[in-house]
Amino acid sequence: MIYFLVTIAIVVVDQASKYYAQTVLQGEKSIPLIQDVFHLTYARNPGAAFSILEGKQFLLKGVTTVIMIFLIIYLYRLTKEKGQILFKMSLVFILGGGIGNLIDRFRLDYVIDYFDFTLINFAIFNIADSFVVIGTILLGYLLIFNKIDL
Repeated sequence: MIYFLVTIAIVVVDQASKYYAQTVLQGEKSIPLIQDVFHLTYARNPGAAFSILEGKQFLLKGVTTVIMIFLIIYLYRLTKEKGQILFKMSLVFILGGGIGNLIDRFRLDYVIDYFDFTLINFAIFNIADSFVVIGTILLGYLLIFNKIDL
């Protein structure tokens, strides 16, 4: 149960931050938090990471929905087993971030991004993206170093 509460918390924080970005940052050029390093910049991403598959909303919505349903079912089954907390948390992070961005895709047909790491001209991203990346890195580590029982 705790894993699904954490998932919901990730989605709520993500959606609240996107609401803030949409209401406060939209129309602003950029708000520097650390000048020339890290800014808040409102952006609409009609694609996936780095705007790939731009304009393919039906595909993005369909594939993401199927993956999220699979993760929910798999995580539910895993919660009945003891241990593997890091593995479960990696799935929670991916699930929470995925659902956060999926809500945007269904609601707006694009994902709201706002974290702008200007120092290295990186793609603008959001909290959901961060959780998906952290969860994927953690999952990759666990798989590479054989730390989970599948």
